[in-house]
Amino acid sequence: MVDDGEPTSPILAETLEGEGNAQPAVLEPTCDGTGRPLIAALRGTVALPVPGYEVGRSIGRGGMGEVFAAHDQRIGREVALKRMRDTTPDAEALARFLREARIQARLDHPAIVPVHELGIDECGRPYFTMKRLTGVTLARLLADGAPLPRMLRAFVEVCRAMELAHARGVVHRDLKPSNIMLGDYGEVYVLDWGVARMLSEQPDISTEPGTAGSHQVGSEDFTQSGALLGTPGYMSPEQIQNAPAAPAADVYALGCILFEILAAEALHQRGDHAIGRTLSAPQDSPARRYPDRTFAPELDGACFEALAEDPTARPTAHQLAERVQAYLDGDRDVERRRELAAREVASAREVLARAEPETRVVALRLAARAVALDPESIEATQLVSSLLLETPPQIPAELASSLETHERRINRDRGRKATYAYLSVFALLPLVLVLEIINWPVIVAFYSIVTLGAVTSWRHARTGDPSVPVVCAVNLALAIVFTRIAGPFVLTPLFITAALVAMTTIPWLNARRWAVVGWTAVAVLAPIVLERAGVLQKTWEISDDRLLVVSDLVRTHGWIDEVALTVASLLFSLVIALLALMLSRRRQTAQRALYFHAWHLNQLIPSSQRPQTQPR
Repeated sequence: MVDDGEPTSPILAETLEGEGNAQPAVLEPTCDGTGRPLIAALRGTVALPVPGYEVGRSIGRGGMGEVFAAHDQRIGREVALKRMRDTTPDAEALARFLREARIQARLDHPAIVPVHELGIDECGRPYFTMKRLTGVTLARLLADGAPLPRMLRAFVEVCRAMELAHARGVVHRDLKPSNIMLGDYGEVYVLDWGVARMLSEQPDISTEPGTAGSHQVGSEDFTQSGALLGTPGYMSPEQIQNAPAAPAADVYALGCILFEILAAEALHQRGDHAIGRTLSAPQDSPARRYPDRTFAPELDGACFEALAEDPTARPTAHQLAERVQAYLDGDRDVERRRELAAREVASAREVLARAEPETRVVALRLAARAVALDPESIEATQLVSSLLLETPPQIPAELASSLETHERRINRDRGRKATYAYLSVFALLPLVLVLEIINWPVIVAFYSIVTLGAVTSWRHARTGDPSVPVVCAVNLALAIVFTRIAGPFVLTPLFITAALVAMTTIPWLNARRWAVVGWTAVAVLAPIVLERAGVLQKTWEISDDRLLVVSDLVRTHGWIDEVALTVASLLFSLVIALLALMLSRRRQTAQRALYFHAWHLNQLIPSSQRPQTQPR
C-alpha cells in the first residue's frame, strides 16, 4: 500500500519503479487472515538465510552433554552448541537437559552465559546454543599465581551472579575454580549449570548419576541413584550429609574458592579424602592455617564465616560480595580492625606472661600485627616499642647465637686495635740509647711481655674469641714491670686504668664484677707486697713529708734524661688516650643508633600521646 495521506509508522521504505516519477513509498505490514504478513506495493520478497547451525569441533564434554563450536547461519555469529550425547535418552534425562537450558536462560546476569535458542536437531536430540566464550578459568589463574586483586574482582562478580540465581530460586551446587571463566575482555562467567537445582523442585528430581561434577559415594546417599552431585572439596557438609542443597551450600563453595584465592592452596584435599575432611573440619581460615603469613583480616574473616558448619551462620552471597568489594574499594571496617588489634595485643601480653625466652618473638609478631591493623593503637605501639628497646630478662637461643656472632666480630676488631697498641710501645725503644739502663733484664722482660700481648691480640683478631686468663695475666705482668720505671704510684695507675678500659669490653669480665675488682686489687697491691717481701727492688720511700721515687730501670743524670722520660710518658699517655677515644666513639655510635630507633618508633604514635620511652 502506497501512503498518499497521513503518514503511518513505517517499517520499510523503498522507491517503486515504473510509476512515473519515483516517489518514496511507506510500507506497513498487514495480515491477509492466514497469519502471513503482507507488505503492500512490495514486488519482491525479503530473503533470509536458511536457519540452522554449522557444527564444528568439540570444545567440552560432560556426563550428559557435549559442547561444540558452531556457526549460526542465519545471524552469522559464532556460538557454543550443547546437545545430549545419548541418541536415545529417557524421559528423565530429557527433562534434566531441558531444565538446565531453561535455568540458565532465566538467569539474565552478565556473569551467566546467555542462552540463545533451544531446539531439536535432525536426529531428534535436544540442544541449546549459548554465547561462545574465550578466556581462562580461575583454576588456571590460581595455578599461574595471578595477582590477588584480579581474582578478588572476579570472585565478587561470581557472588553477584549467585545472588541473582538464589533470588530466582536456583542453587548451582557445583561451584569451583574450574567452573569460573575470566574472558579475554574482562568478563566473568559462572559455567556448568548441569546439576543446578530449583528450590521449588523436590530433592530427588535434581540428582543425576554420572553427570558432570557428580561423585559416587555409596548407596546410602539421599539420591535414588546413589550419586552425590558436586565436587568433593567444594561441597558443603549438608550436601554430603544427604540434605537438599540450599543457597547456603553455594556460599560454602564460595568460601572454599575464597580460601584458595587467599592461601594459594585448596581448603580440602582433592579426591575422596575431601569428603571426610569436610565433615570432620569444615571450617578454617588462611590466617589460622598459616600463622606466619599475613592476610587481610577482612578477607580472612569473611572466608571463615562463609565456611561455617551451620548453614544459617553463613553470610548470603550478597553479603559476601559486599565484604570483598569493600576491601577492594579500601572501605575497611575500622571498628573491626580495632577489635582485631586489641585481640592481638591481648594475645601478645598473654604470651609474654609465660616468661619463656622464645615467646618474646611470638609476642613481637602479634604486637606488630596489631599495629598493622590499627596504626593509631597506643597500646600496640607502646608494646612494640618496649619489646624492641628493652632487654629481655631471658635471651632466646636464636638471639643468643646471633649476639655471639656479633660479639665475635667486635672482638676481632678489638684484637686488631690491641695489637697496634702493643706494637706502638716499641716506639719507645730508641730511648734506651739516651738513657743509662741499670736493669737490662727488666727491659728484656718488658718487651717480651709486650710481644706476648701483641701475639695474643693478633690471635684474638683471627678467632674473635679472647682468652680471659691470658689477657689478665699479660696485663698484670705489665703492671708489675711498669713499677720498675718509676714506682707503683706514677705511671702504673695510668696503665692499670687503660688496661681495665680495654679488658672490661670482654663480655665474660663485664658480667663479673668480682673478677674486675679482684684483678684491680692484685695489680695495685702485688708490686707493693713484692717490694716489701724483698722480691723486687724497692722503688719508693716516704720520709720527711716527701715521697721519694727511685727507678729500678734507669739512672738519671740531668735534663736529657728528664726530656726522655717526659717524652716516654707523653707517648704512653697518648696511646691510652687514643684507645679510650676509640672505645668512647664506638659506645656513642651504638647509643645514637639506639636512640634513632626509639625516635622512629615513637613517630608511630601521635605526638600528644607519645610515651617517654628511652633505650636502656
